[in-house]
Amino acid sequence: MTYQQIIDFLLSQLPAYHRIGKAAYKNDLDNTILMDNYLGNPHFKYRTIHVGGTNGKGSVSHMIASVLQEAGYLTGLYTSPHLKDFRERIKVNGDMISEEEVITFVTKHKAFIESLKPSFFEMTVAMAFDFFAKCGVEVAVIEVGLGGRLDSTNIIDPVLSVITNIGHDHLDLLGHTLEKVAFEKAGIIKVHRPVIISETQPESENIFISKAEETGSEIYFADKRFICKLDESSGFSEERKYKITDLITHQEFEGKTVLTGDYQEVNLKAVYAVFAQLKGIFRFSDDNIKDGISNVVINTGLRGRWQIINRSPITICDAGHNREGLKYVMDQINKINKSNLHIIIGFVNDKDLNLVLPLFPADAVYYFTRASVPRALDEKILQDESSKYGLYGKCYPDVKTALVNAQENAGENDMIFIGGSTFIVADVLKVVDNILPCI
Repeated sequence: MTYQQIIDFLLSQLPAYHRIGKAAYKNDLDNTILMDNYLGNPHFKYRTIHVGGTNGKGSVSHMIASVLQEAGYLTGLYTSPHLKDFRERIKVNGDMISEEEVITFVTKHKAFIESLKPSFFEMTVAMAFDFFAKCGVEVAVIEVGLGGRLDSTNIIDPVLSVITNIGHDHLDLLGHTLEKVAFEKAGIIKVHRPVIISETQPESENIFISKAEETGSEIYFADKRFICKLDESSGFSEERKYKITDLITHQEFEGKTVLTGDYQEVNLKAVYAVFAQLKGIFRFSDDNIKDGISNVVINTGLRGRWQIINRSPITICDAGHNREGLKYVMDQINKINKSNLHIIIGFVNDKDLNLVLPLFPADAVYYFTRASVPRALDEKILQDESSKYGLYGKCYPDVKTALVNAQENAGENDMIFIGGSTFIVADVLKVVDNILPCI
């Protein structure tokens, strides 16, 4: 079987959340444990760091992995979803798993996969854990897929857990209050393993503290120890300087980041808090941390976070897709000097639009579209719902058509923003990279 045939087989046989949504979600770890046992428990062969949360977990995971790479460790990185290529989910020292390795894994274990019928995510986690063991990685950074307590990644026993924050996402699966969401996120806190919380939030603080007490885990709130200040930026810069102040040691750390979104202030504090706790477990220097942050895109291939994809007119995409993430993005857009704002927007069909549409400015020109996944919300429905909030524009059948029209309409001093969904960003990156879409 070819690589594409393997991918087609997996999508035809296994329920995939990134394609069909809630129907693919499993609320237990049974299949994950069975598949892990079948593979010989590969995740016991290396140390792990577990990263969960609603927003920021992707950026934090990539930065942690990048720092460990700079320190000389052979580092695995598991993240989801992918933007262009399934193989983005599984990387070792920034290199994606090869097509041949994907083919070999599925071919070798095809009979077991067909009998167990795991979800696409469960199978992918198993593939990642097995591949990391095969490569002999020394440490793997594992990003939670959805929630935490019942997420397929939650069979690991990490040296440290990280919870970036909680927010209004997947409420239909995790609970319809932030307190219930926090309970699910807290499920990655392990017995006698330290946990870093990036943001102190009133809805979650006591829940995380209670879980840490229950498990005998040391808990640290990054924003109570570190202050981070990004330099002022036009929003169009390729990099931004930052200054981190440690309120305990009174040390100051300065560096540069190519992740130029304002929300990275929160993520940078989390990364510094992580490495404050990893001293004695891993060997690294302050320069490794600084270089890992500044080289994160080179080292790990992170994309889609306040990413500039064109400069005439200035065009930015961002994968923020829930209320908290989009608020950061809209606030940053509002600070930018521009003549007119053009917004290419699309969502998945289970998104609570009442939570996100009020964040968008009424004085922008809208290009309502849909991503190339079955979960995409019909652009005409989005247009109708957006009009209730004074957001007006035309409909376009795909992201490429929307982008072409926005570019034709935008003046030199205008701005184009593309977002609303990870899948919208994935589609626009496929367009600008001029490649055929991957699954």
